[in-house]
Amino acid sequence: MGKILVTGGAGFIGSHTCLLLLQKGYELVIIDSLINSSYSSIKKIGNIKSTTNELFADRIKFHEIDMRDYLSIKNVFDIEFQNNNAIDAVIHFAGLKAVGESTFDPLKYWDFNVLSTVNLLKVMVQFNCKTIIFSSSATIYESKDNCLINEDTTLKPINPYGATKATIEQILNDIYKSGSNDWKIANLRYFNPIGAHPSGLLGEDPQGKPNNIFPLILKVASGELNQLRIFGNDWDTFDGTGVRDYIHVLDLAEGHISAFEFLERNKPNIINLNLGTGIGTSVLELINTFQKVNDVKINYVFDDRRKGDKQYVVADITKAKEILGWESKKNLEEMCKDGWNWQLKKSSK
Repeated sequence: MGKILVTGGAGFIGSHTCLLLLQKGYELVIIDSLINSSYSSIKKIGNIKSTTNELFADRIKFHEIDMRDYLSIKNVFDIEFQNNNAIDAVIHFAGLKAVGESTFDPLKYWDFNVLSTVNLLKVMVQFNCKTIIFSSSATIYESKDNCLINEDTTLKPINPYGATKATIEQILNDIYKSGSNDWKIANLRYFNPIGAHPSGLLGEDPQGKPNNIFPLILKVASGELNQLRIFGNDWDTFDGTGVRDYIHVLDLAEGHISAFEFLERNKPNIINLNLGTGIGTSVLELINTFQKVNDVKINYVFDDRRKGDKQYVVADITKAKEILGWESKKNLEEMCKDGWNWQLKKSSK
């Protein structure tokens, strides 16, 4: 099996994808700054045993680096190259992801997201590693009220976070068209990943106060926060709250592996794919489902709309089904149940 570099592998989506890659037999090099994640997720993955009773730690190499430093990335590739075990492909998760924060500190997002990616790509070119799966976002799309979003929808991000993702996609597109004709690139446009590993081993555990809705729901349910703020109850939706496409993090992780394996067995190509469920769920529906399946109470209040938010963001996933043969399998109830299980096990330690 090949060796894959996973940037941001200690994070929420990255850690779940790393676990699935290891279970499929890949060797991993993981880099993460740990700015918004914890090394504990790497340790947990490493202590799991494979089907051959081997600890996954034996197939993980971890480097704590800031990808804004070009030489730090180059050093990671150097180490593997000198050991005659070059990196074959990159899955690029690393980056900041809070829409709200990006609107009042945009330079931070351009620095962490775009500069880091340019450094990574420079090193990949130097070491002739030309397969990359990029963690993009549905925030790059123009808002389409109450319509599914497909990959041909106009790209028109309305916040700096989305703008950085769209810019990175443009850079990757430019590289692919530059004439070398040997790049294999997948831009995976996420919708709203939530949930956790069913074992309770891995989940979303951001440093400091969370920005995404699901970890906030978990903290309110566990009593760590008094109430949840819902940004807007006057959207043009059936209950006034924003509608999103929530996808289980394990389904999303499987989507990355499907994309990588598609690239591996096909000629150089660049593909843009939505990863979601195709099902729209309002904020209130998410809260009510969480309360029902877990028998807990979520206190919430309504607040003004948040700058940079959209009314309705739901995926058309036809293309991912056709190209990858992939589709989500887990429903909203499983997402809520698995997320709460993660929170309970984390809180009990």
